[in-house]
Amino acid sequence: MGVRHDLWSWLTRQAWPCWLAHGVDWQARAFHESLDLGSKRCPADHRRLRVVARQVYSFSLAHRHGIPRAAEAVELGLDFLRRTARQPDGGYAWRFALDGRVIDDRRDLYDHAFVLLALSAASGVLPAAPLRAMAIELDDFIEHRMTHAEGGYLESLPPALPRRQNPHMHLLEARLAAYEAFGDARFLDAATRLVALFRRKFYQPATGTLAEFYDDDLRPLPAPLAGPVEPGHHCEWLWLLDWHARLAGGHVALAQAGGLQRFVARFGLLPDGTLRDGVAPDGTPLSDSARLWPQAERLKAAALQGPAALAAAEAALATYLRADGLWHERRLANGELSQEAAPASSLYHLSCALDFVARRG
Repeated sequence: MGVRHDLWSWLTRQAWPCWLAHGVDWQARAFHESLDLGSKRCPADHRRLRVVARQVYSFSLAHRHGIPRAAEAVELGLDFLRRTARQPDGGYAWRFALDGRVIDDRRDLYDHAFVLLALSAASGVLPAAPLRAMAIELDDFIEHRMTHAEGGYLESLPPALPRRQNPHMHLLEARLAAYEAFGDARFLDAATRLVALFRRKFYQPATGTLAEFYDDDLRPLPAPLAGPVEPGHHCEWLWLLDWHARLAGGHVALAQAGGLQRFVARFGLLPDGTLRDGVAPDGTPLSDSARLWPQAERLKAAALQGPAALAAAEAALATYLRADGLWHERRLANGELSQEAAPASSLYHLSCALDFVARRG
């Protein structure tokens, strides 16, 4: 079992080369936020930390598969992280002007998780020792400056509400990647604590769902403040729990993973086979829209379930992809594909999913 040839060919022959040609601001030594579907120009007037980190990750995978100039893009992104984004306190600024000036210097947990992921992935491209030192410095910053007294981590510095499971989920991903890249037990130990937090706080056993938004004590907010249940995040957790089990030597959340999988199978799909953006905790549809990224995350979960599930997920994802290496970011409620600029941040989802399925095959 492996990734469909046409999807893998699209990623390696169209998407990665397209984003290296048009998504890298080679002159400014930075990355573009998005690309217009017609002109392949970027309409954004700013740059975000998460895009820099996600592109370092994506092009690190591209380099592994021999894509020209991918390593150069990784070096460019790491240079931006070191010289522009990293701040004297050991954290990283959040948003930048096109000339590199910091325009928002908050410390965002979600984005810091992706910096750790980027450093881990880049160790397959550049010497690992300096990247390991940066990763440990960053993990120390998160652990010492952003730990919350009631469990988990602060959303940001300065602190903000509501608290979310999503940054914790990506911090789990980053720490698993850091353990694989650098071998330090601290990363796996910290990942195991996040899995325990998932079981204790994030998973809702009464409904078999994952709550998204929480108060300061990590209690799920009441409806409608709780927001929708997102099947895409259920799929991400299924993949992460399996990854943690492989590294830790056993699955410690089988019951919770089973609940998430059953909920997605019962309530997550639209009639056309794509994964919904959101439903209520009882499974009631809240929208018939379907963004690209949940289709990619579904692919990773489906690869753990077998050939039939994987084939269905691949067929759904393929309908979003364009021959030129870009994609349609969402399927609207009326079934039409949006024509908005393709966000660079979605290349991470596509690269991660297709690379995972290819390696698993």
